[in-house]
Amino acid sequence: MDKKIVQKRWTAKKLLMIGAGVLVLSLIVYQLLFADNRSTLNVNKDRLSIASVKMGEYKDFIPVTGSVEPGETYFLDAIEGGIIAEVIKESGAKLDKGDTILKLTNSNLQLDVMQRETQLYEQINNLRQTRLLLDQNDLSQQAQLAEIDYQLNLLKPQYYRFKKLFEDKFISEREFEEIREQYEYNVKRKQLTYTSYRNDSVARVIQLRQLTNSEQRMQRSLDAVGNILNNLIIKAPKEGQLSTPQLEIGQSINSGQRLGQIDVMNNYKIRVAIDELYLPRVDVGQSGSFDFSGQKYNLVIDKIYPTISGGRFEVDMIFNGESPTGIKRGQTVRIKLELGATEETLLLPVGGFYKDTGGNWAYVINPNDPNEAIKQPIRLGRKNIDYYEVLDGLAEGDKVIVSGYENYGDKEKLSLK
Repeated sequence: MDKKIVQKRWTAKKLLMIGAGVLVLSLIVYQLLFADNRSTLNVNKDRLSIASVKMGEYKDFIPVTGSVEPGETYFLDAIEGGIIAEVIKESGAKLDKGDTILKLTNSNLQLDVMQRETQLYEQINNLRQTRLLLDQNDLSQQAQLAEIDYQLNLLKPQYYRFKKLFEDKFISEREFEEIREQYEYNVKRKQLTYTSYRNDSVARVIQLRQLTNSEQRMQRSLDAVGNILNNLIIKAPKEGQLSTPQLEIGQSINSGQRLGQIDVMNNYKIRVAIDELYLPRVDVGQSGSFDFSGQKYNLVIDKIYPTISGGRFEVDMIFNGESPTGIKRGQTVRIKLELGATEETLLLPVGGFYKDTGGNWAYVINPNDPNEAIKQPIRLGRKNIDYYEVLDGLAEGDKVIVSGYENYGDKEKLSLK
């Protein structure tokens, strides 16, 4: 008897095929919805520079180069021309105030000084002669007044006696008139002489004052003329170090010629050239600093030279405190010049990545996987030689690849090996 065979719907082969299809479909869905499809590049971790974002003080400064110069400089100019007779101090010598540096000789100047001194002595003698004449005239007028007083002292009692005798009819009128005329003449003479003496005295006081002033001026002129020859001796006006060109005995020096300078060596300043772009942001009192022999020294802008040459202007910076020991004139130093106030903000160390991204994005280390760096948009602000100011896109503690990105193309993820 035949037996009817019933065909099975779910065979092992069919189940295996369905399972395989579901698995493939699941993989496709996972790749489309959940898998990380970002482009990845393997890079050597040892060749990268990685820096951490931190909270700190942002100092707005620029690097500038300065040249060390003496804080005080005294120039040596020849007041009078002449021939160098003796060179006493050579260039580079240390000088005390008043030290003789060199001596000049000028025969024409010496002769001219002698002639001028002679003229001044003659003028002074003339003034003294005029003073003597005024004094003699004063004495002469006083003698006249004394003589008149003497006559009046003799005539006055005689006049009153004759007047009494005439009134009593003991003498004639003629005798009385002679005495009266003599007495009245001397009285009037005294009035006129005194008036003349008084007027002359006022004029004499004015003349004597003028003579005194003139004599004092001539005496000062005489002293000045005498000091002209002292200008042929060049002396140090200040303690310091002498700097001169080559000076030889017999060399001709013109009046006003620059002979050198004296630098005060215990006080220095720094002459700094700055790009004209920063002129509106630079002002007197702004500070800067530099390192010398392992120690930091602070500077302050003391003077600004607004003249622009070659796209740069110059400032003088003085030390805010002690100046470095061993620093030399002409030495160059690298200075951090502050342009703004210090501000607390997020900071990212400077690196080569900026020229590839413009500061718009960076590769940030995945905090869950230190061997993975993800391309992440960021926004940076100001920059100094050490740090960028972080405005957005990064948090404190984030680690960022700050070395250059020129070999990474447009990869969105880096795998660090």
